[in-house]
Amino acid sequence: MIVSSALMIWKGLIVVTGSESPIVVVLSGSMEPAFHRGDLLFLTNFHDDPIRAGEIVVFKVEGRDIPIVHRVIKVHEKGNGNIKFLTKGDNNEVDDRGLYKEGQNWLEKKDVVGRARGFLPYVGMVTIIMNDYPKFKYALLAVMGAYVLLKRES
Repeated sequence: MIVSSALMIWKGLIVVTGSESPIVVVLSGSMEPAFHRGDLLFLTNFHDDPIRAGEIVVFKVEGRDIPIVHRVIKVHEKGNGNIKFLTKGDNNEVDDRGLYKEGQNWLEKKDVVGRARGFLPYVGMVTIIMNDYPKFKYALLAVMGAYVLLKRES
């Protein structure tokens, strides 16, 4: 029942926010001081909203599994309404063209997973620790499983 409820809440968030991943964890220090490693970001992705320079977006690049959280630094808008933009991490020296797929110099709206609308500092560190130290993840699961099995109903 807990798993079903969590899945329903997740799917509801996807519908309400318009983002395929409405909550993400910052995995690197490239956005410091705005966001730190382990911050939990809340995203929206309404397609009517135009992307503007200065916004923080989460995007996926073809050939990479993990989404990237960076700031839009340049927007190139064509007459036909097509928008292309360039991103850069606040703590990085150069823009993200080196992260994009080969031959790609700009991102498009289709690459965007969402835009940062809010965050909780360091809440995502649990996720990072579980990924960096798999034994911790298994120990935590074992403790939770033991608790469920040994807990007596009153």
